[in-house]
Amino acid sequence: MNRRKFIAGTTAASFATVTFANSTIKKDLKKEKRYQNGQSPWPICLDTATIRTAKSLEEKVDIAIAAGYDAIEPWDNELEEYEKNGGDLKELGKKIRRAGLFVPSMIGLWGCLPENEEAFQASLPATKNRMRMAADIGCTHIQAIPNKVGEDYDVKFVASCYRRLLEIGLKEYNIIPALVFVKMFPLKTMGQAVAVALDADHPMAKIIPDVYHMYISEGGFEGLKLLNGNLFAIFQFNDAPKGIQLQDMKDKHRVYPGDGMLPLAEILKDLKASGFDGCISLELYNPEYHKQDLLQVAKTGLRKTLEVITEAGV
Repeated sequence: MNRRKFIAGTTAASFATVTFANSTIKKDLKKEKRYQNGQSPWPICLDTATIRTAKSLEEKVDIAIAAGYDAIEPWDNELEEYEKNGGDLKELGKKIRRAGLFVPSMIGLWGCLPENEEAFQASLPATKNRMRMAADIGCTHIQAIPNKVGEDYDVKFVASCYRRLLEIGLKEYNIIPALVFVKMFPLKTMGQAVAVALDADHPMAKIIPDVYHMYISEGGFEGLKLLNGNLFAIFQFNDAPKGIQLQDMKDKHRVYPGDGMLPLAEILKDLKASGFDGCISLELYNPEYHKQDLLQVAKTGLRKTLEVITEAGV
């Protein structure tokens, strides 16, 4: 083969390779999974606190299914009561999956991050039982709740406890503990939760942001731009009401997404840019909603969540 033919052949082959690569990239981009008939880049989850006054865990599951959610996030006391009344969590998990839903997280590991080693060891039996229940129903994550860390908590010690919880969860129950932050607890802000997660020095360390506590803890939302979405297990979603002073806001004041004053569309744009691909979980504690038809509450929450996602253009 002469030089001209060789160069021509090589150029054509290279062009074909580049063209193929580009078409593959475009094809992969089109493959991004969408949920809710293409309206959302994230599965939408119903935190059962939103419909807390339903009679049973099974009724809450039925409401999540009927309302059209992709997932459900239960609480530990609900699972405990379900078993106490003779229910089989593994069978309930199968029912959830047969309906096309999944369980991304359970709330939660109360008292799992205490002030000292003696208290940590004493907390493990209850912690392991909660992990076992969460694993039985098919959870991916379980929330590690810092309600007992103490006002002057030691970040190094809390991080060591969290790392050990990760090891126990993964090795014994195939479940990932994820750290939450709550204004009413000593570990209040997303920044504080990130510090513990990073100092745990574990590849599966994760946190669970909640837009309401990001706001009322005064930690703010700008940190989302600085974090990789792989750090987030799920993302809890709601809105803060208008007409109430920040210092007076309690969990009971949460309102439907879009009905309040938080910059939710901008928050979701930053969340999408972070690469987060987990669940958006609707978490409301509003007693006024609990007095209403709970299926309609669930449907309204889903609709309003999707409206904000549409507004964000993600």
